[in-house]
Amino acid sequence: MDTGLKIVGDVLWKRIGDSMDRVEVRLMKVVRALESSGVPYAVVGGNAVRIWVAQVDRGAVRATNDVDILIRPQDLDVVKDVMFKHGFLHRQTTGLDMFVENEHESARHAVHVVLGNQMVRPDDYECNPDVEPSEYGDGVRTLPLERLVRMKLNSFGLKDKVHLLEMIQVGLIDGTWLARFR
Repeated sequence: MDTGLKIVGDVLWKRIGDSMDRVEVRLMKVVRALESSGVPYAVVGGNAVRIWVAQVDRGAVRATNDVDILIRPQDLDVVKDVMFKHGFLHRQTTGLDMFVENEHESARHAVHVVLGNQMVRPDDYECNPDVEPSEYGDGVRTLPLERLVRMKLNSFGLKDKVHLLEMIQVGLIDGTWLARFR
């Protein structure tokens, strides 16, 4: 049985680069749409971590496939309209709202909605933060670092743990942060 890569060399690297470029284009399309609407939001998840990490060490930045946006629950209907006007389709899967650029798009490449001021799971330590205050990094509105870290600690899935490790590795967070979360 052949388990080797079917695509090699320059073609493989081009596909990887194209994938990363598509995420960046999607991110900036979402940012422009939401900024033009005036709806409060913040980019969270892997892109928020990327923005914070890049300020310290651009070489430590990892790619991500999706875009996560934090919005207030009462703004969801307005965001649906705004995103539709900018070429996104709304999809709801297992109770999670997301936006895709075409009907065949995978949820892996979607814009995922995270609702602020709400618990994700009943056993969460705290609810998601509000979208404000926010900060700008690399032209993108995101959460202040401590609020992003709290969000990652609250979710604490495998991706969240990796994101926390990335921030530790570049010195954004360290042992002195423990006192903030007691």
